[in-house]
Amino acid sequence: MSEGDSAGESIHGKTSVVAAFFTRVGQVYQSWLDKSTPFYAMRWAGTLLLTLVYMIRVYLLQGWYIVTYALGIYHLNLFIAFLSPKVDPSLLEEDEGPSLPTKQNEEFRPFIRRLPEFKFWHSATKGIVIAMICTFFDAFNVPVFWPILVMYFIMLFCITMKRQIKHMVKYRYLPFTHGKRTYKDIPQRLQHYQRLITSDRVLRLTVDW
Repeated sequence: MSEGDSAGESIHGKTSVVAAFFTRVGQVYQSWLDKSTPFYAMRWAGTLLLTLVYMIRVYLLQGWYIVTYALGIYHLNLFIAFLSPKVDPSLLEEDEGPSLPTKQNEEFRPFIRRLPEFKFWHSATKGIVIAMICTFFDAFNVPVFWPILVMYFIMLFCITMKRQIKHMVKYRYLPFTHGKRTYKDIPQRLQHYQRLITSDRVLRLTVDW
């Protein structure tokens, strides 16, 4: 066996080990994500705590305002996607495709978001982590007059939310699932129906006899 072949096998073996390591890390990470899915309150509490830590760090460092501005724009886009339906009603023609209920007596249809809650949380948390990492590098600390960025963000937020509210009013939908009837007394109703059926059978037997 030549030296070139042995070197190639060594590099291939190292590549396989590295790929297996990252595959295992990805599997563990996905497993933890799957386990955290039902605990939405704890997930968002952790994200808010992480946001608070980031804001305190930016305040103490007195810098990285461009990174913070970009993070705010990114979160705003995620929030708009979270409030928007998966299928834009303006793109649907009449009587074609699924539509949102517009009357109280219409069939119940759950609100399907363009960005589900879990993906919203996951993307928002990753954005905060990336922004936190950026604060450790001076290359991202671009000098800027931060009040202008705050003013730009407030204006953009107001314009974007105004447009979203107009869209909701025009197509008459709310970004929340509501109005679904729940039947908590099903066992009691079943027992009631069983009594009626039993009484009817007894009555029939009595009449036949």
